[in-house]
Amino acid sequence: MHKISAWILKLLGWSIVGVFPPKDKKYVIAVGPHTSNWDFPLGLLVRSARQAKVVFIGKHTLFKFPYGFIFRWLGGYPVDRRRSTNFVDSVVKIFNEKEEFSVVISPEGTRKKVEKMKTGFYYIAKTAGIPLMLCKFDWQRKEVVFSETFLTTENEKSDFEKIYSYFRGVKGKNPQWGID
Repeated sequence: MHKISAWILKLLGWSIVGVFPPKDKKYVIAVGPHTSNWDFPLGLLVRSARQAKVVFIGKHTLFKFPYGFIFRWLGGYPVDRRRSTNFVDSVVKIFNEKEEFSVVISPEGTRKKVEKMKTGFYYIAKTAGIPLMLCKFDWQRKEVVFSETFLTTENEKSDFEKIYSYFRGVKGKNPQWGID
């Protein structure tokens, strides 16, 4: 299946830049900008083309009947954003229980315009003591670009400057919805 996925990406004019999957057994991927429903199939194609074992976090409504089983089969974990459920601790617990685990999270949390990123992805990596990887979906250049993995530091302000800098200027499918 990975060869078919790679062929589809090439046919559509997309390229993958950077080392993915990394050699780390555990990591969090923060992917953005998330401005379109088309980001999801693009991500699935990249995951398949690179034969990566990465699960994703999605809003709980995706996992309801009649399509919920499909999203679970594709490797999804539902999260209910309507109430405070200590999401970070829940995901850290999964990391602590597994020898190998990686998850992709969209820091924007939605496909609509937002003013800032949600920070759960960062605190999951920090609390679990695992590397963070950044991934940008550059629809203008048709590139999926992966950073090297890195550990968070004690200087959160500096870490977030690095993260925002990585995503700055990248055009999503609907650029008007991306974080400036």
